[in-house]
Amino acid sequence: MAADESAPAAVVTAAEIARLAGVTRAAVSNWRRRHPDFPRPAAGTATSPLFALTEVQQWLDRQGKGRETSAEVDLWHELRAQYGDDLLTALSAVGARLLGTAVEQPLAEPAAAALTTLSVERGAHALYADLVERCIASTTRSGGEPMTTLALERIVAAFAGPAGEVAGASDGTISTVYDPACGIGTLLLTAVPGAHRYGQELNPATAAIAEFRARLDGRAATVACGDSLRKDAFPDLRADLVVCDPPVGVADWGRDDLLLDPRWELGVPPRSESELAWVQHCYAHTAPGGRALLVLPSSVAYRKAGRRIRAELVRRGLLASVVALPPGLMSSHSLPVHLWILRRPAQGDPSPTHIRMIDLSTADPDDIGIGMKDCAPTPEQIADVPPVEILDDDVDLSPGRYVTPHHGDYPVEYAALRDRVQSLARDLLDLLPELPAGPGRIEAAPMGLGDLVRGGLVDLDGTEPTSRTDQLDTAYLRGFLRSAANTRRSTTASGTLRLNASGAQLPQMDIGRQREYGEAFRRLAAFEELLREAAAVGDRVGALAYDGLTKGALLPPAATSASSGKSESQEAQDQ
Repeated sequence: MAADESAPAAVVTAAEIARLAGVTRAAVSNWRRRHPDFPRPAAGTATSPLFALTEVQQWLDRQGKGRETSAEVDLWHELRAQYGDDLLTALSAVGARLLGTAVEQPLAEPAAAALTTLSVERGAHALYADLVERCIASTTRSGGEPMTTLALERIVAAFAGPAGEVAGASDGTISTVYDPACGIGTLLLTAVPGAHRYGQELNPATAAIAEFRARLDGRAATVACGDSLRKDAFPDLRADLVVCDPPVGVADWGRDDLLLDPRWELGVPPRSESELAWVQHCYAHTAPGGRALLVLPSSVAYRKAGRRIRAELVRRGLLASVVALPPGLMSSHSLPVHLWILRRPAQGDPSPTHIRMIDLSTADPDDIGIGMKDCAPTPEQIADVPPVEILDDDVDLSPGRYVTPHHGDYPVEYAALRDRVQSLARDLLDLLPELPAGPGRIEAAPMGLGDLVRGGLVDLDGTEPTSRTDQLDTAYLRGFLRSAANTRRSTTASGTLRLNASGAQLPQMDIGRQREYGEAFRRLAAFEELLREAAAVGDRVGALAYDGLTKGALLPPAATSASSGKSESQEAQDQ
């Protein structure tokens, strides 16, 4: 297989379309919904679709939204060629060069020359922000260090602002922001103008990137390196706004060494509840009248081991709100998360009468924070719950337990959903290909994915591998990488699936045969995507039916034989 070095990438992500058009990703999401002629996904998944680049460029040209592709893509490929999957080191080298500081692994040519040209054309801050965005998007595929996504940043920024009723200090101003697990600085640098920022991060390379981002953006920031729980770099700091997306599920977080730590105002966190250690650490650093916003796994809201600390949060009036967020916002997993908003009362503040529960779990992740004005929920998504209703045997802080779904017209909505189920059933059967019996094995020489990547035939920048040549079909490539053997090679000891580029293999076939397999894999991928939608619709129609029947808004099917109380089928069986 020979690579066509002049060929552009075959597919692009929604984020790359946004860069092509000079708009936000939310705008691209809106185009997809509002324009029937917008190109349909050519590959990818329901949460990470990929679009044919030529189709996108043609659509943008027709709409007057197109512009030339930036040389940033070429720079990114040069960085990947030098640093491979070590994107943190690559970003550190870029930041150091832009700021004129020394770095352990400097950029090689031609990446250095491309960076110089682009930084003059676009500005150092804008260029670095785009490269950071690409790095965050790549962590989902590569299994690298988890990073706070830009979608999650928008949500935290919206709830940290005045519209979210968590404005920080009692006078509405925020002069200090603190993030004890700041990573590359995504939450630390968000939203608040004029504030001094304090961050701490365990990974030195990651901490350096956070500092580079702050300096390039002209923001005052102090970033320390170290473990915030074991060795707090700012023990006397009390910030107006604390933000944190802490590491999750850490068994050895230092509990045995911190049993008498004064930060545990609500009780010593159990060994299995590292997240509640971060909750109390953040609260300890919150100034009177200030707020702390933490992104936590949804299970923290109800796990039995954390019940006592949750009860103290509620009993003392320290928990202002819990926001249930949709899945797909995290770089390391696709599970739903919650946003906990804590308050530290100032002297003279009245005791709170309720905890606000907000359920945004069914919202579109692309819309939250942009498409939804300031993440403003509808009244049906909010429940103001008195503490006494929460302080039971479970102390469950899950918003879904208290927010009742609203249905305007049960019969109409149920009929529409039932029709959708019928349509989905037909479409699912049409998509599922008929697959005749084969010989039991494929007689073809194997190819290593690593060799294809090194040869420039496969691009690993997206969430899934993509062909960069017309001699390799992308769907064929992705389909064979899902074989049982490749899945075993890519499954870690903890059960996490991470693509193993060095060990993955696929059979070598001519392009015609590849396309035959590719078409089957494409239909299967479309089938899986539609099946996920069908499952979501099934959950909705089932919940609606139960709710409607128990409320009297819906009735059971009418019996056809009123005199005997039997259905036609029962009467036929009797006869």
